[in-house]
Amino acid sequence: MRGTRTYENSPNELVTMEIRANELTFEVAVSGPDDAPAVLLLHGFPQSHRCWDGVVERLNAEGYRTIAPDQRGYSPGARPSAVDDYTVSNLVGDALGILDALHVPKAHVVGHDWGAIVAWNLAVRHPERARSLTALSVPHPAAYAWARANDADQQRRSAYIDLFRQEGKAEDVLLADNADRLRGVMVPPLTEQQAEPHLDLLREREAMTAALNWYRAMDSGYGDLGPSTVPTTYVWSTEDLALGAAGAQRCEQHVTGPYRFVRLEGVTHWIPEQEPETVAREVLGRAAG
Repeated sequence: MRGTRTYENSPNELVTMEIRANELTFEVAVSGPDDAPAVLLLHGFPQSHRCWDGVVERLNAEGYRTIAPDQRGYSPGARPSAVDDYTVSNLVGDALGILDALHVPKAHVVGHDWGAIVAWNLAVRHPERARSLTALSVPHPAAYAWARANDADQQRRSAYIDLFRQEGKAEDVLLADNADRLRGVMVPPLTEQQAEPHLDLLREREAMTAALNWYRAMDSGYGDLGPSTVPTTYVWSTEDLALGAAGAQRCEQHVTGPYRFVRLEGVTHWIPEQEPETVAREVLGRAAG
């Protein structure tokens, strides 16, 4: 156990603990009753489990248990050096290993950005472990891959990936001047207070390299992924600079289970922080259904 945090006006104490999975050690924030339905919350780049703070507070208030890890590369004890260590199959294995360590056979799976890609793969490849799926920003990976290959707008939005895949150069650009470029990606619309836990985690060059290795290993887990058969909600925001409408509109073609599409007008990429009440409501709606 590393520390505790109690949300204002909430009886639930959030405990950050170290969990061993796949021979790595993950920092995982856990709160809510041990015997309650579990919600697994998977963050994206360039963030940490702290992006879910507002969502966790609302889910705990409704009686749900939340499990929010700092994923592979973000947890200091889960930072292998090889790019091949960051394939989607390894990332999904981490999520399953964390659930196993907590004796959670099945969870509602929620992911944002890269966490959404992990969540899609977990739900599709291991539907017996997912009660439901709520994906934020990134549509089904096959829909996203199609958009990158065929839609000029998405190709323009995805141009930054070419930089992120350049070992050394990407780190230099993002970490220059005390990570000023990285801060500028998030602030605004996030506040300095919201962004600081993520910046504090990624200012170390080793951590930044590990986080960028997700992009450098991204050739797997996309177009070959089958449909989601579990109850699925996809949330897309109109002001997301990285994800355009083409993939969002195509997402439904890759879901055979119950499907809900939520379009957030005027919201940027940072859905968990900007719309925690909406995210919690959608997760609870899936859980109740």
